[in-house]
Amino acid sequence: MKRILLTNDDGFFASGITALEKVLDTKYEVFIVAPDRERSAVSHSLTLHNPLRIRKISDKKYITDGTPTDCILLALHNIILNIPPDLIISGINNGANMGEDVLYSGTVAAAIEGMNSGIPSIAVSLTSREKGSFEQAAKIVDFLLQNDLKSIIFPDTILNINIPPLSIKEIKGVKLTSLGHRKYSDFILERKDPRGESYYFIGGDPPKWFGNDKSDYSAIKQGYVSITPLKVDMTYKEIYAKIQPWFDKLRINSNIMPELDMPMA
Repeated sequence: MKRILLTNDDGFFASGITALEKVLDTKYEVFIVAPDRERSAVSHSLTLHNPLRIRKISDKKYITDGTPTDCILLALHNIILNIPPDLIISGINNGANMGEDVLYSGTVAAAIEGMNSGIPSIAVSLTSREKGSFEQAAKIVDFLLQNDLKSIIFPDTILNINIPPLSIKEIKGVKLTSLGHRKYSDFILERKDPRGESYYFIGGDPPKWFGNDKSDYSAIKQGYVSITPLKVDMTYKEIYAKIQPWFDKLRINSNIMPELDMPMA
């Protein structure tokens, strides 16, 4: 592995991507294509109705005014044209991306877009915004890469990595995990402006986390690095057997409304 593309959703000047580039640039050819500002929680959004602009900082560093997903597309189809990257890393995100957060995360979405483009991709997050060290987290990413992390990134899959806010000596190890579950209280916060009109923030108190010992949250709580393989296909195939009787019944009763003329599979 020689060439790595970095992006994020915290912005080009964020501490996480800066620390990661500093560590990896000594071993790999590192490109950065990242948003010009924080684009957290934009998920997999694309900029379709406005022009996109790219600002070149150096031969291997670029800023765009698009989303993290835009950054991947611009990098692969406009900036890095001669030799595609061997790996895409999205992060290091400022805060956890566990459980349902992966549905909203621009960090995870950028990695998924890399996967969709046929490039092995990972998303990396430091789970505490206050206590963690991005420099320590970057060294952990480097350690995983040196131990052939790329060999466990399979087609149609990304690795979602969460790192606890601990020193390297305090981290107990690395765990293979599944997504946990989080629940917010007071999810919509209402405030009043000087004219007495209401305005709202989506957020609320810190979430309560749930999950068994194999969940990402449990691993982080216990002091482990969490690695969760994710895929885009969300089809719930295991429930087919429970749903099929409804389709069978509908097929039998289709003569009730013959005017619909619906063939039932």
